[in-house]
Amino acid sequence: MGYKPADMDPDKLEPGRSGAGLRYVRVDVFTDHPLEGNQLAVFTDARGLVPEQMQRLAREMNLSESVFVLPPENGGDARIRIFTPATELPFAGHPILGSAFVIGDPLQRNRLRLETGRGIVQVELTREGIQIVFGRMQQPIPSWRRYDREAELLAALGVASSRLPVEAYDNGPIHVYVGLENEAAVAALKPNFTALANLPVGANCFAGSGRFWKTRMFAPALGVAEDPATGSAAGPLAVHLARHRQIPFGEEIEIHQGVELRRPSVLYARASGSENKVERVEVGGSAVIVARGEFRRY
Repeated sequence: MGYKPADMDPDKLEPGRSGAGLRYVRVDVFTDHPLEGNQLAVFTDARGLVPEQMQRLAREMNLSESVFVLPPENGGDARIRIFTPATELPFAGHPILGSAFVIGDPLQRNRLRLETGRGIVQVELTREGIQIVFGRMQQPIPSWRRYDREAELLAALGVASSRLPVEAYDNGPIHVYVGLENEAAVAALKPNFTALANLPVGANCFAGSGRFWKTRMFAPALGVAEDPATGSAAGPLAVHLARHRQIPFGEEIEIHQGVELRRPSVLYARASGSENKVERVEVGGSAVIVARGEFRRY
């Protein structure tokens, strides 16, 4: 049986009835500490809203993303629509993980199938007692290509070159990867955000070795100057590192992000398969529900 808004808000008035409100849950994702990680708003009953209203609400929340939960249409447990302050995304990582924590809690499910613009994404949840403490999603396998605006991107980031080929990965959003010499170089980045706004991609700068990596992601064209934790970029980063023999296929990496924003985050990613065929991409992490609220319907 799929998700019903009554599962989340049993006393909620039906949409359209006089006095009905729009309830939302605030979640900090890719952290187990409140007020860290990547912030997310999950509107638990988006029935009756049109996309323009969802976009305006996402601008009002002004977070990296906001999620709008709807009843399923294609065999999943729930359907979600994901908006940045500027646009709708077919897929994104921390909105899926955070939504799974919000929806999985009242349903007492350990496995959820969430319908997205890139198909159904399965999320496995781990509990300690009744509390969800960790989630792991199976992401769409990305396509990749050499990024044809490399020089423009490097200039906007203020770096001379990349340790690995600069490539764009598409798993819904498009992420481009620039490898720097060390973590200090990543921390010291001061991009030209006006120039980056002309590049409609997520610009991911990374450094590290073995299992441990540091990243920063900039996407002003999508309404996100810098993201504290980017789940949709974590999976392709694991693919990128494995393809270029920085890690073995099948090895899980630990990604640290968001320190410069004072919202430290930890993401886990694994790409399984081979250079000839990537078979599975997984990204996991924790999340914490930190607040609940309600908007009036205008």
